[in-house]
Amino acid sequence: MRRIMVVGCSGAGKSTFSRRLGAALGLPVTHLDRLFWRPGWTRAPEEDFHAAQQEIVSSDAWVIDGNYGASMHLRLPRADAIVFLDFPRRICLRRVLVRCLREHGQDNQAPGCPERFDREFYSYVWRWPKDHRERTVRRLADQGAHARRIVLTRPREAAEFLRRIG
Repeated sequence: MRRIMVVGCSGAGKSTFSRRLGAALGLPVTHLDRLFWRPGWTRAPEEDFHAAQQEIVSSDAWVIDGNYGASMHLRLPRADAIVFLDFPRRICLRRVLVRCLREHGQDNQAPGCPERFDREFYSYVWRWPKDHRERTVRRLADQGAHARRIVLTRPREAAEFLRRIG
């Protein structure tokens, strides 16, 4: 595994998992939120977002965390492994709420984008299994069939996977 995508619902722990996976394998890690969001929670222009991803995926080794379904077609052909953190929504929602409380006002997700209470985002997390999961699964199957696919359904499985890798 040298080119790894990490996907899943917000709050599943993609960023933390990716940092640990990158450290264990000695691979550079990119968080798509940092490429997509500009200060003040402003979206990057699509061409800039895509160009930044193209530059990263053209290299020989990487871990990229984030879904951004509209640009998966840029990453999937080059990925040799896909890790899908397919956790229950109650875990994901709890984690985003705890993160908001813990990091409120801090811009850890993307520079200039402080953590804030956002009911619309919490609703998105709650609805993700119904509204987005199947589309993500289809994209991974259709465009990522060549890649090794690893589905982890509980935080304990993710921790065990990282322990075995390390």
